[in-house]
Amino acid sequence: MRILPAIDLLGGNAVRLHQGRYEDPTVYDRDPPAVARRFRLTVDAMHVVDLEGAKAGTPVQRERVRAIAEAFSGPSGGWIQVGGGVRSRDAFEAYLALGAKRVVLGTAAVKDPALVRELARAYPGVVVLAVDAKDGFVATDGWTQVSSVAAADVVRALADVPIGAVLYTDVARDGTGVGPNVEATRALAAASPFPVIASGGVGTLAHLTALACLPNVESAIVGRALYDGSLTLEDAVAAAR
Repeated sequence: MRILPAIDLLGGNAVRLHQGRYEDPTVYDRDPPAVARRFRLTVDAMHVVDLEGAKAGTPVQRERVRAIAEAFSGPSGGWIQVGGGVRSRDAFEAYLALGAKRVVLGTAAVKDPALVRELARAYPGVVVLAVDAKDGFVATDGWTQVSSVAAADVVRALADVPIGAVLYTDVARDGTGVGPNVEATRALAAASPFPVIASGGVGTLAHLTALACLPNVESAIVGRALYDGSLTLEDAVAAAR
C-alpha cells in the first residue's frame, strides 16, 4: 500500500481541519513547497487539496499548487494528485497543466456525473473519484453539504468509465487521529471496480497496518499525524508494506 502524505491548503498555508470544519483550522506550515520537498525525500507521490477551492467551487490556490508540484517533482519525477473545486473541464485541465498526474473530483460526481464520465473517458486513469461520507452519505461543496446519495451508489454509477481510483474519506474521522473507518473502507473496496485510497483518521502505525491488509486498497492518505509528530513518514511507509 502506498502512503500519500497530504498538504491541505488554506490561505496559502499547510493546514489541517478537524472533521472538515473550516472554522477549526490548525496551521502547520506557512511554506507548503518546503513541506513537499521534505516529503519527496521519502515518497514519490503526494496528495494536495485546495480547501478554499473545494468550498468556492473553483480552484483558488493555483499558484501554490504549481509551486508544490514543482518542488515535489524535481529531477526524479515525483507526482501529485490534487483536488478542490474541480467542477469543470477547464479546472481539471488547468490542474494537469500545473503538474498534477491525477485530479480529484468529488462534488461533481454527485452534481454533474456527466462531467466525470467525459473526463474519465478523455483521460483514462487520471480521474480520482472522491467519496467523502458522513454517516454513509456523500458530502459535497467542501464537506459543507450532505447529499442523499450513498457512497457505494456513486461508485457503482460510474463503474463503466476508466476511473483511476476512488478516494474514500469518513469525514467524521478526518483530522482526528482516532483511526480510519476500516469496515466502511473494506465494504467500499469490495464493491468498487476501481482501487481505493483510504483517508481520514490515520494516527498510528496500527491504523496503517489495518488498512494495508484490505484487498483493493492501493493507498492511504496521512496528514495531521505527520505534522504533529505522531508518525514519521518513514515509519508510515514501512508499516504500509
